[in-house]
Amino acid sequence: MKYILKHLIVLLLTSFGISANAQDYYNVLTYGAKNDSSKLATTAIKNAIDAAVKKGGGTIYFPAGKYLTGPIHLKSNITILIDAGAELHFSDDFDQYLPMVKSRYEGVDVTSFSPLFYAYKEGYKEGQARSKWQLKFDELNKDILLPDDPKQMKRGFLRPPFIQFMYSKNILIEGITIRNSPFWTVNPEFCENVKVHAVTIFNPHKNAPNTDGINPESCKNVHISDCHISVGDDCITIKSGKDGPGRKMATPAENHTITNCTMLSGHGGVVIGSEMSGDVRKITISNCVFDGTDRGIRIKSARGRGGIVEEIRVSNIVMKNIKEQAIVLDLQYAKTTVEPVSERTPRFRNIHFSNITGQVNQAAYLNGLEEMPIENITFSDINLDAKSGVNISNSNRIEFHNVQINTEIGAGVIASKVNYLTLDNVKTYTPLSNSPVLDLRNVNDAFIYNANPYVGTNTYLRLSGVETKNITLGNNNFRNAKTPVKKEAEVKEEITVISGDK
Repeated sequence: MKYILKHLIVLLLTSFGISANAQDYYNVLTYGAKNDSSKLATTAIKNAIDAAVKKGGGTIYFPAGKYLTGPIHLKSNITILIDAGAELHFSDDFDQYLPMVKSRYEGVDVTSFSPLFYAYKEGYKEGQARSKWQLKFDELNKDILLPDDPKQMKRGFLRPPFIQFMYSKNILIEGITIRNSPFWTVNPEFCENVKVHAVTIFNPHKNAPNTDGINPESCKNVHISDCHISVGDDCITIKSGKDGPGRKMATPAENHTITNCTMLSGHGGVVIGSEMSGDVRKITISNCVFDGTDRGIRIKSARGRGGIVEEIRVSNIVMKNIKEQAIVLDLQYAKTTVEPVSERTPRFRNIHFSNITGQVNQAAYLNGLEEMPIENITFSDINLDAKSGVNISNSNRIEFHNVQINTEIGAGVIASKVNYLTLDNVKTYTPLSNSPVLDLRNVNDAFIYNANPYVGTNTYLRLSGVETKNITLGNNNFRNAKTPVKKEAEVKEEITVISGDK
C-alpha cells in the first residue's frame, strides 16, 4: 500500500517564522525528481530543501504529476507547495525510513521509524533498509527498535505517523487530501502555533487501527478548522503524554480551537485522552458535524495516568447516526482498583456543553472515580433523541439547563453517587410509562426546578438509595405527571419544596 498526499496546496512551515527569502521557489523536477513515479524522489526533494535552506528558506514546488518518495524531513522556513494535480505517494519499503529518529508513540517518547513528513529541532540523518509495514516485530532485526521506555512499549513494531513535527513553531498545513496513513495522520508534538485548515483525511475504516486523523500532543496554540475526516480510529484527538513518561515531560496541551469540521467514520468525533498525563486545558470545540462516528465528544482516562483535563467548552454541535454515546467523560477507561489520591490520579473538571442536537444510541456517560469524582460539568440547551439517556456516577456539581432527551428505554437522566446536582427544565418529549424522567440514586443536594413534564408522564422524579438526601424542588408544573415524585422506602429525608410547584 502506498501512502498518498494529494492535490491542492500544502504549506508546512516549521520553526521560528518565515525568512525574507521564503518566496523563492525550488522546483523538485529541477533537482532530479520524476513526476511519473518512475523513481524515488527522496534525494531530489532533500537537495531542493538543502538549496532553499542555504538561501534562508523557500518554497519547495511540486508541479502536477505523481511522485514516489521516502520520508521528507523539513527544516526552518520551508514551505511545501503541492500544486493542483500533484500527488505524493510514499513508499511502503522500510529502506526509506531508517535510521530511527526521535519520536513519540501513543504518549511515550521513543526512537522509531521516520514519519513520512518529519521535523525536529536538532535536524536529522538519513539511512537505509528493511521490509513492509505489515511485517510483525519478530520478523525484523530486533536491533532496529530502540524504545526509550521498554516497559511502556510492549507492541514492538511501531508504525510511523504520516506528518509529525516535534519541538517546532509556526506550522501551517492547508488544503491537502491525505489517504491511507500507516498510523496517526497529522501529529504535531511539543509544538507551538499550529494551524490545520481545509484538510481532508481518508483512512481505511476496516483493519486500520490507530489511523487517527489529527492528533496534536503536548502542543500550545493550535487551530483546526474546516477539515473533513473519515478514519479507522478517532477523528481528532488531543493528548499530552502517557503515565509516568507523560508526567515527567509535564508539557500540557493548551489553547486549542476546533471549529467548522465534519467527521464521518471514526471511533470518536473529538477525543481528549486517554494519554493526558501532562494536562489538557483551555480547549474550545464548536460548529462541527459528527455523522456516523462511534461517539461524539469523548474524554477518557484511568488511574495511573495522572494529569488534569479542565476548561473545556463544546458548543453548536450536530450529531447523527452516533453508534454509542454523544458525550463521554470516563475516568475508568481501563479497569483498575481504588487507590489513594496521588500524582497517578487523573482529574476532569470545568467542562461545559451547550447547543447540541442529534440522534444517538446513548445521550451521555459520565463515570468518575470513587476517590476523584468528575467536577463542575454543565449541559445547556441540549436536544437529543437516544435509545438511552444520560448516566452519571461518581460526580460532583453537575448542572442541566434546558435539556430534552427523548429515550426509547430508561430514564432521561440517571444519577448515582452524585453530589450537588442541578436539574433545570429537564424533560422527555416521549415519556415512558415504566420509567421516570429523572432517576436519582444515592444523590446528595439536588435542586430540581422549572420542570414541565409532557402529557402522559407517569413518574417525573424517582428517588432511591439510603444516601439520598437534601432534595429540593421549586417552580415546577407537575400537572401532566401522574406521580410527580416517587420516593422509595429507604429514602428517609423529606423533600423540600421552596415555592411555586403545582
